[in-house]
Amino acid sequence: MANLALAKIAARGDNLTAMSKHLADRIYAEGPITVAEFMAEALYHPVHGYYMTRDPFGSEGDFTTAPEISQMFGELVGVWCVERWQAMRRPESIHLLELGPGRGTMMCDVLRAASAQPEFVSAVSIHLVEVSAVLRERQRAALVKSVIPVDSMHWHSGLETLPSGPLLVFANEFLDALPIQQFERTAEGWCERLVTKDETGFHFLLSALLPSSETAIPRVIDEGSDIGAIFETRPDAIKIARQIAAHISQHGGAALFIDYGHEVSCVGDTLQAVRGHAKCDLLSEPGSADLTAHVDFDAFGQAACDLVDVHGPVTQGNFLKWLGIDLRAENLARNATKRATNDISAAYHRLVDNDQMGSLFKVIALTNRDIEAPPGFTDAP
Repeated sequence: MANLALAKIAARGDNLTAMSKHLADRIYAEGPITVAEFMAEALYHPVHGYYMTRDPFGSEGDFTTAPEISQMFGELVGVWCVERWQAMRRPESIHLLELGPGRGTMMCDVLRAASAQPEFVSAVSIHLVEVSAVLRERQRAALVKSVIPVDSMHWHSGLETLPSGPLLVFANEFLDALPIQQFERTAEGWCERLVTKDETGFHFLLSALLPSSETAIPRVIDEGSDIGAIFETRPDAIKIARQIAAHISQHGGAALFIDYGHEVSCVGDTLQAVRGHAKCDLLSEPGSADLTAHVDFDAFGQAACDLVDVHGPVTQGNFLKWLGIDLRAENLARNATKRATNDISAAYHRLVDNDQMGSLFKVIALTNRDIEAPPGFTDAP
């Protein structure tokens, strides 16, 4: 208790950024906070949060996602969505939803590819889940030239306001930015990792020993982990998997999630901060860097499998090859300049090569059980 009291006193300080001061004040008032609480504040605080105050994408931002690398990525996802609509026997009305739309680049590419099927375009209503007012404006500006009037599109802060009806969902690098909990194995058992602050800055420390009933540690992890092992859980991702699965189970549809992570639940400290396209200190200047962690696709799929069919995960490289990225790259390069051809080739390799994004990034799909398995998961590349 004495150490906790000292941490509370030391949390008070001057010369802090607005977010650092907010977190320091919270720690002073409440004591150390969980890693999940630290991430949620740093990324999504309504005034000082990282995503709420900037456009972090592209070469001028902090990181570049697949849709910003090449139009091929979003176009192939658009083809996948049209195929799923056809497999559903072409419903006359269906919701097309993107989670975490970034700058709107991916939705633009999806709709451009889908415009080859006018009946599909006529059937869809566009929905986007985005909490950042800054990014919503970027999305509106990008989508104003799409085949569907931007004034008819719908923005949501969460899934709770999504209307009923058949649903097609896609999300790229959305799950990795949801807050995680971290648990560390000690000689006595599992403790939760917390964040505190003293006169030298923010630091990690461990909670008191947690009763087994209060942790989300799978038995295989609990029994096979060494002292010092870190296990990460992502409650918001589990909630989203169940919400999407419940909607699809009731109304029909499919969902596609693309992100980096591991196929099977395992231990490992994957939390990282990125600023200016480079890793930086996790706890330094919170609110000024992106915070992400690997997605546990095993846990995500398990959360949905009692309601829908789960396909994958498969690697991004194989998924894109299955959908025809080789042919699409050839077609784009056919009449391109030498410089454009080189750019297309570089983007292709960045998306599919195993030493770049091809194997680290995985793809998982959720579908209702009365339609066949989706492309990208059943055929050989």
